[in-house]
Amino acid sequence: MDTLSYKTVSPNAQSLEKEWVVIDATDQVLGRLCSKVAKILRGKNKPSYSPHVECGSHVIIINADKVILTGKKMTDHIYLNFTGYPGGQRELTPEVLMKKSYNKHIKPGIHPLFVRVMKGMLPKNRIGRRLIEHMHVYNGPTHPHEAQNPKVLDINTVK
Repeated sequence: MDTLSYKTVSPNAQSLEKEWVVIDATDQVLGRLCSKVAKILRGKNKPSYSPHVECGSHVIIINADKVILTGKKMTDHIYLNFTGYPGGQRELTPEVLMKKSYNKHIKPGIHPLFVRVMKGMLPKNRIGRRLIEHMHVYNGPTHPHEAQNPKVLDINTVK
């Protein structure tokens, strides 16, 4: 067997095809849903995965307002922010972040609660910052990405 005939194929940005996926978040637990979405955004569900290349898909999450948190986490869990100034520590609960998603000043497709959770599950580098832009979250059942022909994915079948 000639070992020189086998070449290791490393994917690059030009050779990968990005696809669009729609996920329904109705009655899904937030953390479990986001961990599966993080795998899809990274591309870990594809055989051509490479850690230094964006090989994941664009993910559209609909019905984000129907996501659930177990126990009393919706009101008792606290996220901390620090502005950098003295006395600038801010506390937010998932309930407050969920209400902020209805704010008309927030860009459509951006959901503060999902962004907060997903940033913890993606790499903390420039690839992670680019991947968070590939997630589009909407509170209702409609989204403006019909032109991309997204395929519907049942999140319960993803491992």
